[in-house]
Order: sequence, then structure tokens, then C-alpha cells
Amino acid sequence: MRNLSKLTRSRLFIGAGFTALLGALAIGQAVLDKSAAAQAQAQGTVMAPRFEIDPLWPKPLPNHWVLGSAIGVWVDADDHIWIIHRSSATLANNEKPLEMGTGECCAGAPPVLEFDQAGNLLRRWGGPGQGYEWPDSNHGIFIDHKGNVWIGGNGPNDSHVLKFTKDGKFLMQSGKKGARRRAGAAAGGNEGDVAGFVGGSNDEVSFGRIAKIFVDAQANEAYLSDGYLNKRVAVIDADTGKLKRYWGAYGNKPDDTPLAAYVPGAPPAQQFRNPVHCSDLSVDRLLYVCDRVGNRLQVFTPEGKFVKEAFYDTNTRNAGSVWDIAFSKDPQQRYMYIADGVNEKVKVVDRQTMEVLTQFGDGGRQPGQFYGVHSIATDRAGNVYTTETYEGKRVQRFVNRGMARVARSQGVVWPTAR
Repeated sequence: MRNLSKLTRSRLFIGAGFTALLGALAIGQAVLDKSAAAQAQAQGTVMAPRFEIDPLWPKPLPNHWVLGSAIGVWVDADDHIWIIHRSSATLANNEKPLEMGTGECCAGAPPVLEFDQAGNLLRRWGGPGQGYEWPDSNHGIFIDHKGNVWIGGNGPNDSHVLKFTKDGKFLMQSGKKGARRRAGAAAGGNEGDVAGFVGGSNDEVSFGRIAKIFVDAQANEAYLSDGYLNKRVAVIDADTGKLKRYWGAYGNKPDDTPLAAYVPGAPPAQQFRNPVHCSDLSVDRLLYVCDRVGNRLQVFTPEGKFVKEAFYDTNTRNAGSVWDIAFSKDPQQRYMYIADGVNEKVKVVDRQTMEVLTQFGDGGRQPGQFYGVHSIATDRAGNVYTTETYEGKRVQRFVNRGMARVARSQGVVWPTAR
């Protein structure tokens, strides 16, 4: 019994020592973690979704087709990527010799294109047709919960929105092209002078150059970013196209009185600036509205009650810093991605605080760089898709590599060696 007691005491001693060792290791690890966190903060890094450009997506287009200015992207329920671009209307003559009969390459692709996850082109259609009025300058694309494709337009006569099937069959037009025409041949002012047009941001029939559409499946309503001429969010019935409600900045009644030019540091305008460039609904039913040139994102209830706002890169003038948004695909949509077509980057934002965590991209024409990054969308895996306007003329995919500690400003997110 005496020997057994010694053995027991020995085991207890060893166990206590092992426990103490584990405790010391835990304390040491906590110190190391705290030190690593402090070092990371000092180096300007943060935990956030990490992305890498996929330079081989999508696959080359057939028929010597090339893209024009690309001004819309959306991902449908099948995880297919849809884009809309302005095709030949935005191609120089030396970009389209094939369609001019002066060479073998190239020609503008049809305006609406659908790609699968592998980058294969599946559908292609668009342009003028019977029963509807194709926009002078198509702008924005959305695929709703019923599989319908919505298209807006920001051309001089574009005061309407169109709805098609995925195969391009026309379903509905809300508004009439040219409804916001000039008020007579003698009307003065240039194209951006609202006073030279009939109707206005309180018109209950026509629209004023729609930038983007978002359809709410729950209420079967379409939110229109209305837009390049009007200064409002307009909500229509997604089946009939009838206007149901609308509002301006801060939930105010829209007022088309011309605003003074944006000045950094000046009090925020009480109306939206042109263009109102996005209006997207989150899973917790908050509507995020891009006041692009105002460098701000305003948040509303679906009824138009103002909730909050945030400002980004407020020294940006020109075309502004808040071009489009997309939400992450986790159930809470924890993150929001903002396309910034002047500063040529994508901001990764904490949706609750609306603070920028990190950003990626840079100006240029190589993969992962941007020239006029215009529209943005996400797929089920959390990958990010962007399109570029002006002379950018392309769609890019950024692969989601999961959560990681990244720099506050990442630059070009080139693939890492594996």
C-alpha cells in the first residue's frame, strides 16, 4: 500500500506539473496573440475577406466579338453571371473593322451576355425589337426571383425600364421613351439642365434616366435608381410597372433645383446629386442608395424613411466615389463592397458600422486593375464581379479566398503561388 501511495503521489505531482505547463503555454499564447494583434494594428492590417484576381475568366468571346463600355453586372439564382454593355456604340472604328467591312476583326458583341462559372458564354441578345423601345444608352441589369431580366437606360431619351425573359423575350415596359423630352425646340440649356425638360423628379408616370434596378422578391417591387436626370428612388410594382412611391435624399420630397458643385467639407446637400446610381435592398430590409457624386451612401427603410448615411473619399470630385454596391453572401451580409470608378478600387466595408476595412485595386489595364470600375456583384461562393465603363470595356472576377489578415490598402490582388 505504501508503494501504491507513492505512485499515486507521483502521478498527482506529474499531473499538476503538466497542468501548470498547459497554463503557462496558454498564457504565453495569449501574450503572443495580443502581441501579433498589436503588431498587425501597427502595420495597418485587418481581418477581412481576401480576394485574388482570376486572370483567365471569362473565356474569349466567339465570332471576334469585343465588349463596349460595360455598365451592369448581376448574378442569378443559377450562379450565372450576366453583364450588359454598350457594344458598337462605344467602339472606335479601329475596334470594329469586321462590322464595318474593312477587316477580319472585330465586332461588338450583343449587349446582354450570360456566362457560367467556368466563363463560358451561354446566352447573348439585346438591341431594338418589336413591342418595346431599347434604350439609347442601356444602363444596369438585374435578374429577379422569377428569372426575368431588367434593363434601364441613361441616354437623353431614356425615361423607361424594360423587362425580358432570360432568352430575350419582351415582357413589359414601364414608362415611355422620350417622355422626359425637351420642352420645345426653344428650350435652352445643355443636356444636364433639368429645367429644359418636361416632367421632373415628382412625375408619377415617367422616369429620368434609370441607372440600376433591384427587385424585392418579398414585396414584388422594383426599386429604380432614378437617376441621371431625376433625383430620387422610385418604386414600381414588378408585374404592372405602376409607380407606388418615391423619395429623395434624407427621405425628402425630390427637388430638381440645380445644386451647387460638390465642394469637399461643405454641408451635405439635402437632395441627391446626379446620378442616383444604385438602390439595393439588404436581407434585413434596409435600402442602400448610392449618391455617387455626393460621395455618400444613404440608408432607408423600404418605405423611404431615412436611417443613416456614410461618406467615402470625400475629396473626390469629378464623377464621385460611390458608384455601386454588392453584399457578401453570408446570411447576415456582414460585408458590403463599393465600386469606386474615379479612385479605381473596390472598398470592403463593414455593413453595420459602414466603415471601410480594406480596399483593393489600382488604375490600369492589367488584370486586377481598373479603368472606370462601374458595377459590382457577388456569387454564392462570395466571389466578386466587376464591369468597367469608359475605355475599360471588360468584366473581371475576383476569387474569394476566405478571411485573412490583409493590408488596409492592398493594391492589385494578384494570385499567390500555391
